[in-house]
Amino acid sequence: MKEFLKDIKNHVMTGVSYMIPAVVVGGVGIALALATGTAGDTGMVVTSPFWNNILTIGVAAIGFMTPLLAGYTAYSIAGRPGLLPGLVAGSLAGSAVGTAGVKTGFLGALVLGLAAGYLAKWIKGWKVPTYLKPLMPIFVIPLLTSMIIGLVYIYVLANPLGSVVTGLENFLANMGTGSTVALAIVIGCMIAFDMGGPVNKVAFSFAAAMIAAGKPEIMGMTGVAICVPPIGMGLATFIAKHKFNEEEREAGKAAFAMGFIGITEGAIPFAAADPARVLPSIMTGSAVGAVIAALGKATDMAPHGGLIVLPVVGNAPIYILAVVVGSVVTALMVNFLKKPVQA
Repeated sequence: MKEFLKDIKNHVMTGVSYMIPAVVVGGVGIALALATGTAGDTGMVVTSPFWNNILTIGVAAIGFMTPLLAGYTAYSIAGRPGLLPGLVAGSLAGSAVGTAGVKTGFLGALVLGLAAGYLAKWIKGWKVPTYLKPLMPIFVIPLLTSMIIGLVYIYVLANPLGSVVTGLENFLANMGTGSTVALAIVIGCMIAFDMGGPVNKVAFSFAAAMIAAGKPEIMGMTGVAICVPPIGMGLATFIAKHKFNEEEREAGKAAFAMGFIGITEGAIPFAAADPARVLPSIMTGSAVGAVIAALGKATDMAPHGGLIVLPVVGNAPIYILAVVVGSVVTALMVNFLKKPVQA
């Protein structure tokens, strides 16, 4: 079992290494474009045609994040026949599928990439007639694996997940009338848990709706929670370089910049590579930051996070303090949990 888990980690690390350029190029492109914009009712608004084009390129690049993660994880397991099924599975994880239109994000891509790889590897072991052997890697294995993984995902995972999302929405709505600190903890953990996935989106959508309802303090705590994971992980790579490989240290620089602009996805490469240590750390940091923002009554009038929204933030010093403290908590906790990288 220990050897099997080690193999899984190696396969995932292969997927992560191919995903990192998409996150860096996409994240930096988006960050640069949004930095020229202004906060509006729907988020950051970029008015310059040139920077809108940069934004389009950045969005296109980061859109390859989940396909590359799943695709090359599957490729590491099954070789060339696993690549396309993994890319398809990752694309589904990053798209709104099923009756509820749910995206499972990087966590879905991680699971689907492993499933596609092992299924393709199993089919590769089938004993087939000689005339079929040339067709197996280019037709039979990719077709069967893509269809099976895709249909199982849509019908067995994505559709039932819609009910979970609805339940989370109702849960948050009920919490909105209760303890502010408890709500801040829940929102902080939800935002950091899957960074763009369904849990994150539920919390963000709830906070955005609360702006119109006259409760911008909920978006204040959410805006802090959004930027803590990438800033915290970027800070962690600066503090303890020996606990991150060269690719991760480069990703840390991009994550730091992405966090300032409110792009939570900057922390995804770290979470995908080491979820057991990174996810608890970023969730704790986001929860701490959200609680500080809540207690200090920081508000955010734009449905966006990070320091880029400071012009529309109420009680900005508390907001900044919350980001700093949450990020430091994340960095210290993850570096405490992580072991040095083996050469």
